[in-house]
Amino acid sequence: MGQNKIISLLKRPQYLFLILGHRGFFKWMNDEMYLKIAYWCKMDKRLDLKHPTTYNEKLQWLKLNDRKPKYTDFVDKYEVRSFVKDKIGGEYLIPLLGIWDNVNEIDFDKLPKQFVLKCTHDSGSLVICTDKDKLDFSKAKKKLLKSLKHNYYWGQREWIYKDIKPRIIAEQFMVDESKKELKDYKFFCFNGEVKAMFIATDRGVDTRFDFFDLEFNHMPFMQHYPNANKQIKKPNGFEEMIGLAKVLSKDIPHVRVDFYDVNGKVYFGEMTFFHFSGWEKFEPENYDQIFGEWLKIPFS
Repeated sequence: MGQNKIISLLKRPQYLFLILGHRGFFKWMNDEMYLKIAYWCKMDKRLDLKHPTTYNEKLQWLKLNDRKPKYTDFVDKYEVRSFVKDKIGGEYLIPLLGIWDNVNEIDFDKLPKQFVLKCTHDSGSLVICTDKDKLDFSKAKKKLLKSLKHNYYWGQREWIYKDIKPRIIAEQFMVDESKKELKDYKFFCFNGEVKAMFIATDRGVDTRFDFFDLEFNHMPFMQHYPNANKQIKKPNGFEEMIGLAKVLSKDIPHVRVDFYDVNGKVYFGEMTFFHFSGWEKFEPENYDQIFGEWLKIPFS
């Protein structure tokens, strides 16, 4: 355990519960009990599941009560490709280079000089190769193997990940107009209606999140990461992304649909049902309520 994590635990010992949860120590605990404890650990307040009003509270409610089996395919990074191709067309998919059940099946000799590897069942297992001659194959395999063994469900009780078959896919490496990164454009959708979006920049270096309305006006709040200290340009495919997000999110109470814009060409990224797992504070806090008003559940 690193020094920063130890310091964090000393300041907020309740985070130990979350760490142990991610490692599967509380498999005996039912989802509702686990979510109530985890929510208190992260949000410093009790979770109201009977009358949720905020966005973060309603995401916990959805974890427990909106469990359509098809959602699992929507978050499987391989299976979702069929859904996207059927709904908006295969031209929006990043070219697939391969799929494997384990790391030993990957034939790196057949992959191009640049590529991206990721697991189909989780978040954070990304291996970005910009030059195969310089890739640490051992380190890459170790990271992927660790991810394949980890069930993403247990830490945040996002049930949609529980039964995904762990696999590895390779996709074409891409960068946007910056020539150094691939910015995410993430759209918050509510029953097929897009309400807001955010852009992630400088990921892995000095990550910044900036939120915008559908007129591309900057929204005055932060969540987890600070705003960028530079002007964010409206992507060329902004309106196209909004239209595509509407199609992909139809008849789903809430989902975040992510895209990339590569020199004016829009590509699908992923679908996320529980933004930050519903465990991240808004600054200022009233935006938790504003987003919550957009998310309609049966009694809201």
